[in-house]
This record gives sequence, structure tokens and C-alpha cells, in this order.
Amino acid sequence: MPNVMLRNNAAGELVLYITKKDHEETVVSLEHAGPGAWGGEMQLSDGSRFYLEPFAQTPKLPLSVRVKRL
Repeated sequence: MPNVMLRNNAAGELVLYITKKDHEETVVSLEHAGPGAWGGEMQLSDGSRFYLEPFAQTPKLPLSVRVKRL
């Protein structure tokens, strides 16, 4: 379970940064991105997938969390 940082870039896209690998990718899909839930399975622009335990509402970014590699 890597520690990652989620933030929005200058273009307003959600970006996932993996701290230990110094690797940053754009999130192309997020399972739950609406009101009532935010998180779940994330697909990155390089094809990798991660799982973020869903939040009850959209969190304030930037945010440091632990995710599970799928």
C-alpha cells in the first residue's frame, strides 16, 4: 500500500504522485466522483490502477493517503 499525494494540476486534472518512486500520473477515471462518494478504483494515464477507500464527500486537495495497487 503506497503513500500517494492527490492534487489538481494547473489544467484542473486530478494527479496522483507516488512519493517513494517520484512518479506522477494523471488520473483518467475515478470510480466515485460525484456527490455522496469520492474515491474507489482509479485508472492512471499509464494504465496502472489503484484503489482508494471512498470518502463520504469530495476532500480538499492536496491530500496524502494510502492506496492499494490493483
